[in-house]
Amino acid sequence: MAKGVWRENPVFVQLLGLCPALAVTNSAINGLAMGAATTFVLVGSSLLVSSLRNIIPKQVRLTTFIIVIASFVTVTDFTLQALAPRIHKELGAFIALIVVNCLILGRQEAFASRHSVRAAGADALGMSTGFTFALLLLGAIREVLGSGALFGVSLFGPRFEPWVIMILPPGGFIALGCLLALFAYVQERRRQAAQRSGAAAPEPRLA
Repeated sequence: MAKGVWRENPVFVQLLGLCPALAVTNSAINGLAMGAATTFVLVGSSLLVSSLRNIIPKQVRLTTFIIVIASFVTVTDFTLQALAPRIHKELGAFIALIVVNCLILGRQEAFASRHSVRAAGADALGMSTGFTFALLLLGAIREVLGSGALFGVSLFGPRFEPWVIMILPPGGFIALGCLLALFAYVQERRRQAAQRSGAAAPEPRLA
């Protein structure tokens, strides 16, 4: 489950779901809301697809996956509209576009349809946690730099000059590019450290 948070993070490593990652992360609360919505859809659809994996005909599996995902997206859409209308308005059409999020459909095809309900649930929870973490981090960085606030709370006072570009579309590309570079750097350092430790390990002696 933990692999989805760091080693196989959907956004920073696999580069999946970049459309919502760039479009709705102009604030931390929007990133968190989209992450929570995606978590509900991914976990729910993975559990249902896994439980029906031996019943769904292979010829219509992708169509079935999309119908299952769309059902959970509809529930999410109506729930947000009823309980959090402001956030629903902020996220706009991107809630409905969860249906075509390649992360969700990909996990149904690659994992949920081939593993047990327990394994599918753990995989979905790990991947959705990593996705939510990525969106929350992007949203927090853009909101802090773009408006000097976090979750709507001012951090730097009236003298702070916000970087307006960070809450505009180019700011999403800038923040994402910097985070991708950071993740790649950290992973490369870890790979090199693993290689050095492996090379430094003494060879086993023959009796």
